[in-house]
Amino acid sequence: MAAEMSADPTRQDPISGPTVHVRYMVDDVERALDFYTTHFGFTAGTVALPAFADAVRGHLRLLLSGPRSSAGRPMPDGDLPGPGGWNRIHLVVDDLAREVARLRGGGVAFRNDVVTGPGGSQILVQDPAGNLVELFQPAAAGG
Repeated sequence: MAAEMSADPTRQDPISGPTVHVRYMVDDVERALDFYTTHFGFTAGTVALPAFADAVRGHLRLLLSGPRSSAGRPMPDGDLPGPGGWNRIHLVVDDLAREVARLRGGGVAFRNDVVTGPGGSQILVQDPAGNLVELFQPAAAGG
């Protein structure tokens, strides 16, 4: 049921399926947009600097909300939404070592080193605001 809640049926391509929307709170919207378009192949959509921008990659729409966006307004108890935490988008890659080398060459920050488990290998990238992006290479079938 959670997957149904994540998908926006009003933005569905009848051939390829629904778009999933994820919001990241960021400190600097322009810097975050540049990070995702430069390093991960996202395409900029709506850009309303300095408050908001969104970027699309396949069926993922990433909403980048800064402190001046409506999503950045204080909660009733005074807490301010902010970047960071352990939730993350999960991008599947064919060659994790190649992607890590490419991103390191681009000056991208990593939170950890590659870890491998029964399902595959993964590493965590940090965007400029400290939000995480997990790069994951599935284990070879039968391996």
